[in-house]
Amino acid sequence: MKEEQFRIESDLLGELQVPSDALYGVQTQRGINNYHISRKKMRDYPDYVIAIAYVKLAAIEANHTLGVIEDNISGAIAQACREIIEGKWHDNFPIDMMQGGAGTSVNMNANEVIANRALEILGHEKGEYQYVSPNDHVNCGQSTNDVYPTTIRLTFIRMNKKLIESVMKMIKALREKGAEYADTLKMGRTQLQDAVPMTFGQEFNAYANNIEEEILNLNRNVKLLHEINMGGTAIGTGLNAVPGFAKLCTENLAKLTGEPFVLAPDLVEATPDTGAYVSYSSALKRLAVKVSKMCNDFRLLSSGPRCGLNEINLPPKAPGSSIMPGKVNPVIPEVTNQVCFKVIGNDTTISFAAEAGQLQLNVMEPVITEALIESLTWMTNAIDTLTEECITGITVNVDRCMNMVLNSIGIVTALNPYIGYKNSTKVAKEALETNRSVYDIVIEKGLMTKEKLDEALDPKQMLNSHEFIH
Repeated sequence: MKEEQFRIESDLLGELQVPSDALYGVQTQRGINNYHISRKKMRDYPDYVIAIAYVKLAAIEANHTLGVIEDNISGAIAQACREIIEGKWHDNFPIDMMQGGAGTSVNMNANEVIANRALEILGHEKGEYQYVSPNDHVNCGQSTNDVYPTTIRLTFIRMNKKLIESVMKMIKALREKGAEYADTLKMGRTQLQDAVPMTFGQEFNAYANNIEEEILNLNRNVKLLHEINMGGTAIGTGLNAVPGFAKLCTENLAKLTGEPFVLAPDLVEATPDTGAYVSYSSALKRLAVKVSKMCNDFRLLSSGPRCGLNEINLPPKAPGSSIMPGKVNPVIPEVTNQVCFKVIGNDTTISFAAEAGQLQLNVMEPVITEALIESLTWMTNAIDTLTEECITGITVNVDRCMNMVLNSIGIVTALNPYIGYKNSTKVAKEALETNRSVYDIVIEKGLMTKEKLDEALDPKQMLNSHEFIH
C-alpha cells in the first residue's frame, strides 16, 4: 500500500499536516479534525458545493472589475470556480455539515480549494499561497458572514426547484388516477363515520389540488431567499470591501445563476437575520403535513384486506411480517409519513436556531443549513418514491365501494329535502338497530313512492346539486 504523503501548512494555531494531493489546506484540515458530528459532508450535497463556487466566482469577477485583483490571479481563480460548478473537485469538500464557527470552516474550505487549484493552473505547487492566497485573493472583500448565508440561500433555491419538479410529478399522477376512476362511487367519511357519496375522481383530484397549493406557497417563500448581504463582510458595515463591491458582486451572482438576487437595503440588519429560513422551512413543513395526511388516508383506505375498509389496493412492495404469512404492509406511505415527521422536527430545530442568534451574527446557521438541506433532500426523495412506487400503482375495488354506498346509512342524508330531517333521523336509527336498508324502511313507512325514492337515491344524482323531487 502506498504511504500517504503530506505537506505542512500553518495558520494562527500553528502547523498541521495536510495530505499532499488535497486541494484543501490547513483550516479545512482543522475542520476535519474537529467535527465528527453528523458524518454527512459538504461534498455529499453537490448543490451546496456548486453554490459556494458561484458566490466566489461572482466575488472574484467583481474584484477584478474594480481593479483589486490582477488579471492572471483573477483568471485562475475564476477558472477554478467554474471547474467546481461543472462538478470537479467536489471530493475536496469534506467538512462535516454540523460545526461551530458560523460556517467559517465551509468558507475556508472553498477558499483553500479554489486557491490551490488556481495555483496549479498558474504552474505553482499547492500551498504556495504567496502567489494565490485563500484569504487575500479568493476571500478578498468578503467574510464568512456574508459568503456563508449567501451560499446557503442559493443552495436552498436550487434544491427547491428539484422539490417542485417532484411535487408536480406527484400531482400529475394523482390527477391521472382521478381520471382513471372519475365515475367510481364510494362513501365519503367525516370523523371516520359514513357521510355522503362521492367519486374517487373527486377524492384524488382533491388531493392534487390540495398539494398544488404548496407549489405557490413554496415559491412565494423562496423569494425571500433572494435578498443577500454580500459585501457586508463581518457585521454588515462592509469593512475591507472596496466601494461598489457589494452591488457589483450581487449583480454578478444574479447574472451567473439566473436568479433575481438583490442586495439587502440594510446589511447590518441582514447579516444576523435568519427570518427567510424560518419562513421557507415553515412552507416546507406545510407541504410535509399535507403529504403525510394523504399517506394516512392511503393506509386507512387500503386497510384490511378482509377486515378493514379495503377500498383501494396499494402496490405490494414487501412481505409484511416475519411471522404472519400473506401479510403485506403499506410500506411506501409509512416511510413517507416518517420523512414528513422528520421535516416537521427540523422546522422546530430551525426555529430554535433562528431565535438563538445574538447581536450582529447568528452562529447557529450551520444547523439551519443541515436541517433544511436534509428536509429538502428527504422530502424530494420521499415524494419521488411515493409517486413512483405507490400512487401510480393504486387500484380501486370498485364493487366493494359500490356495495358500501348502497348499504350505507349515510345515503339517508339525500332524503332530507323530501321527508324532512326528523323522519330521516328516525329511518337512520331504525336501519342501524335492525340492520335493514334505508330503502326498505322508507317504502314500508310510506314516506316516499318507490319511483321518487329511486330517483332521489340514485348515487350519481347525489353527487351534484339538483332540484327537489316533488
